[in-house]
Amino acid sequence: MTPAPVIRLHPDDGVVIARASLPPGTVVADGVSAVERIPSGHKVAIKPIAVGEPVKRYGQIIGFATQAIAPGQHVHTQNCGMGDFSKDYAYCADVKPTPNFDLPATFEGIRRPDGRVATRNYIGILTSVNCSAHVAGLVADVFKKNPFTGENPLADFPNVDGVVALTHKTGCGMTQHEPLALLRRTLGGYARHVNFSNVIVLGLGCEVNQIGGLMEEQKLAGRLRAMDIQEVGGTRKTMEAGVAFVRETLADANKVKREAVPASELTVALQCGGSDGYSGVSANPALGAASDLIVRHGGTVVLSETPETYGAEHLLTRRAVSREVGEKLVGLMRWWEEYTEREGAEMNANPSPGNKAGGLTTILEKSLGAMAKAGTTNLVDVLNYAEAITKKGFVFMDTPGYDPVAATGQVAGGANLVCFTTGRGSVFGCKPAPSIKLATNTAMYQRMEEDMDVNCGTILEGSETVEECGKRIFDLILKTASGQPTKSESLGFGGAEFAPWVLGATM
Repeated sequence: MTPAPVIRLHPDDGVVIARASLPPGTVVADGVSAVERIPSGHKVAIKPIAVGEPVKRYGQIIGFATQAIAPGQHVHTQNCGMGDFSKDYAYCADVKPTPNFDLPATFEGIRRPDGRVATRNYIGILTSVNCSAHVAGLVADVFKKNPFTGENPLADFPNVDGVVALTHKTGCGMTQHEPLALLRRTLGGYARHVNFSNVIVLGLGCEVNQIGGLMEEQKLAGRLRAMDIQEVGGTRKTMEAGVAFVRETLADANKVKREAVPASELTVALQCGGSDGYSGVSANPALGAASDLIVRHGGTVVLSETPETYGAEHLLTRRAVSREVGEKLVGLMRWWEEYTEREGAEMNANPSPGNKAGGLTTILEKSLGAMAKAGTTNLVDVLNYAEAITKKGFVFMDTPGYDPVAATGQVAGGANLVCFTTGRGSVFGCKPAPSIKLATNTAMYQRMEEDMDVNCGTILEGSETVEECGKRIFDLILKTASGQPTKSESLGFGGAEFAPWVLGATM
């Protein structure tokens, strides 16, 4: 059966979503036809909306009419904008039991000596400062597989997934307070990450982020090898020493074996980028259904991107297991309001131009769709950027909305797999964690099939329910955690996307 040309998400909504580009005259509701062309994924009014009246989608306020909107008109930035409204945080009101499955699912994971479970087995090269980035890259390049020719210097070490250099643009010219602490927490999280069998950190020698201070603050003594370019004697000698370190560790790193482990060992980062008007209809809710399955199997899912939760936080505080957890989330929102005001920006600077071209009008609308990735289970913890994830269940981590920075924080916290939804077509990886890409619509999936792992456009077409698609995503998560490569891994993504959050002035 041919699906209707529009999608209505809630009985209280004054708008519906176009499944495809709608020409004028298309019937969008009883007695209502489009009076102008409605782009694919965009909104069309199905009732009169007066100036200043709330515009609702998902049964929630996504903005306010800035001019009178007639039924059949396109609803977007030209007639809908931000506005203040009260939110009922109703802390803990929607908390409910989350029964775990009696027989949890399993995947083939790598059990480390300390009991933690890895989904990948990398050797990592971290940098204390941008000044050592090039040398780190030279070391990693010696062991790099060519994704197009198939040439693989690690062919004799099949259980080693690769050698990755994670470089960044900071580490010096910074204050020794919050910015430095944030960078060190991020690097420390990666140095301890379960998907690394061995780690080396390269520094220049004179930077603010001294390797000794990093290792002391993050308690990394004995966990990694450290080298300063100035002390070793320059670029060539440091590169040779780094290559020698990797070669020393390869045989030992290759000894790992995969074994059946429970899905409770999964910590999945929930990400989105290049969102469109379909994100909150297909891929995000489907990932939410998968998230619920992960939690019910005893695992952990981590939502982030605080500016992209802004305006929808009152729906998460209701799911907080305690008032303290809920208030911490609200406190993050207040910090972001002050932060953006201090920087001369506003929260509605997000959505991006691409988001708006895809049909998202305000940050309120984007947030309501984005939070669907986290499913329906209780919010058990709220963390600062790159803090260690210690609770099982649904966790929130404070990060910017820029997805490479957000994912970097989640992986630093311990996420051993990433699920990334996209409507416009983001290309992304996040070594050492594999990244699964979920397309919101079939047209983009077919156009970028070499980059996309899952097509959630089936939901829009009516050939699959959200729950069915969520189960398909969950099954792929188990296969990926067991070693099956994702599209982004096959293309070599995941090193250049390492992007710690930079706070404060550059001195």
